[in-house]
Amino acid sequence: MNKRKLIPSMIMVSALVMLLIIWLGTNKEENSGTDFPNYRIVAHAMGSINDLTYTNAFEAFVANYEQGTRIFETDLLLTEDGKLVARHEWTTQMSEMLGQTKTLPASKQGTILSYDEFMDTPIQGIYSPLDWEKILDLLQHYPDAYIVTDTKEFDSGRMMKEFQILTESAERRDPALLERIIPQIYNRSMLEQINRIYPFPHVIYTLYESQDSDEQVVEFVKESGVDITMPVSRATSNSSKLLSVRVRGFMLIP
Repeated sequence: MNKRKLIPSMIMVSALVMLLIIWLGTNKEENSGTDFPNYRIVAHAMGSINDLTYTNAFEAFVANYEQGTRIFETDLLLTEDGKLVARHEWTTQMSEMLGQTKTLPASKQGTILSYDEFMDTPIQGIYSPLDWEKILDLLQHYPDAYIVTDTKEFDSGRMMKEFQILTESAERRDPALLERIIPQIYNRSMLEQINRIYPFPHVIYTLYESQDSDEQVVEFVKESGVDITMPVSRATSNSSKLLSVRVRGFMLIP
């Protein structure tokens, strides 16, 4: 299974000190049923807690919400038995970073955990792992919070299974929850795949792995109305055509 690795992701977080969202054409704030564009801070992996990052933990969400954050990016992976959980990657390095090496058997470090193994292994011995159902609990309890998805599967079938699970789970609870879920896509074709499952009102096309030219990106946004994230280096390039349109700036915090 191909996954985004931790070190490149940490570089990406540093590069995306500013999360640039590009608006093309019509003012989305007038057409959208949400106030998502009004916020400026995005908490990466539910935000840091006690200087710990990448936890995707319940307590991290609550701590950052209480500090005023309303948009939370969360990493999503499938467990060995097909359940959707908030985890950045299944690596030994991640287990070490989350302080789980003394709790997990050596044979389970660097492997895909089962749902029970994942949920029964606290982060740093004290913080609570989140599955998708508990994330929906948070959305219901905090009605002004938003979730930006970072699905960590490269395989198209597994990625779409994640979106199928998260969509069906939200619809069973309350279809209105889907208005506060913002998928990230990693290539243009992914938008059509997601739209077959549900037409999310906000979708973010993240460019840090994209080979698309500026011209391709601009045309895609004009046609689809998606928003864009990109590294600062691309936004500030002298040759970039992406800043010829109106920009709204967001800060991505760890």
